[in-house]
Amino acid sequence: MRAFQLTSASIDSLTASELPTPKPGPGDVLIRLRAASLNFLDVAVARGDFGPDHFPRIPVADGAGEIAGLGDGVEGWAVGDRVAPALMARWLAGPIQPSSHDAVRGVTVPGSLAQYTVAPASSLVRIPDGLTWEEAATLPVAATTAWNGLVRGHVRPGSTVALLGTGGVSLFALQLAKAAGARVIITSSSDDKLERARKLGADEVINYTTTPAWDERVLELTQGRGADLVIESVGAATFPRSMNAVAFAGTIFVIGFVGGAELTIPVLPIQLKTISILGNNTGSVSDFAAAVRAIEMAGIKPVIDKVFAFDDAKAAFHYLADAGHVGKVVIRID
Repeated sequence: MRAFQLTSASIDSLTASELPTPKPGPGDVLIRLRAASLNFLDVAVARGDFGPDHFPRIPVADGAGEIAGLGDGVEGWAVGDRVAPALMARWLAGPIQPSSHDAVRGVTVPGSLAQYTVAPASSLVRIPDGLTWEEAATLPVAATTAWNGLVRGHVRPGSTVALLGTGGVSLFALQLAKAAGARVIITSSSDDKLERARKLGADEVINYTTTPAWDERVLELTQGRGADLVIESVGAATFPRSMNAVAFAGTIFVIGFVGGAELTIPVLPIQLKTISILGNNTGSVSDFAAAVRAIEMAGIKPVIDKVFAFDDAKAAFHYLADAGHVGKVVIRID
C-alpha cells in the first residue's frame, strides 16, 4: 500500500513509502481509507513536540473509509461499511484512564496517512450517509472535542459560548451550539473569516487585531455577565483574557496550546468567580458516536477549507501550520 511516514521530527521528513498492507487480527477490521484530515496535534507530532520520539511512523489521527476486511470474532460490521476510527482505540466510554494513551492513532499506533489501516472494531463509528469521505474524515478529533466542550460546559438554550479562532473545533462548536439554542461569540484576526463565521450562525464577532481587549468586548456584549463557556483553543497567550471573559460559575474548556503551553495564572479569580477549568483529550468512542449523532440529527455539514491530493500531504501539513485556514484541512487518499 501507499503511505506517508515521518522519518524524523520535521514536517519536511514526511516521505512517501510502499509498505505491506496490514492484516486485521482478532477483533480488528481492515479499513480502506479514503480521506484524512489534519489537526494541530498532527503538526505537533510531526515537529516532535508531542508523543513518543520514534520513527518512522505513519502520522495523522483522523481518517475515514470503508471496511475492507474483518478479523476473527468481529460482529456487527460488514465489508463495505463506511466508518471512522476514534482517536483512542482503548477509551471506549467513561473517564479517561492511563491505558487510553496506549493506542493513539498517529501518535503511538499507525495513523491515517495511508491507503489502509487496521483498527479495533470497538473503536469504529458509522459515518452518516449524507457526508462525503472528506467531510467524514474531519469528525473524530474536532467534532468530538467540540461536542465534549458543550456537554461539559452545560450549554443549553440561552447559554453564551465564546470561541477563539476559526479552526475546525471552533466551527464545529459554533454549529453545535447554535443547534442547541445558544448564543455564540467568535474571535479572529481576519474580517473575512469572521464574515464566514457569521454566515454559519455566529451572533457576534470580534476582530482581536483591532480589538485586542476582546475579553472586555465579550463582557460588553453580555452586559457584564461574560460567557458561560469559553473554548480555549490557544493556550498561554489568551488564557488571562479567557478568565476575564468567562462568567461567574462558567467553564473554560482547554483544548489547545498553539499560543504557548506554559501557563501562570492568578488563583484568586478562579476562586472568586468559581470558574471550572477543564482539560480535554478529545473523547471516548462513546463521545465520538454521540457527536456524530448530533451532527447527523442537526444536519450539520463540516466546514472544509481546502482538500489536498495524497501526493501533496507535505503541503497540507505546512498549510495547516501556517494557520490561515477556516475549518478543516483534508487530504484525499487515492
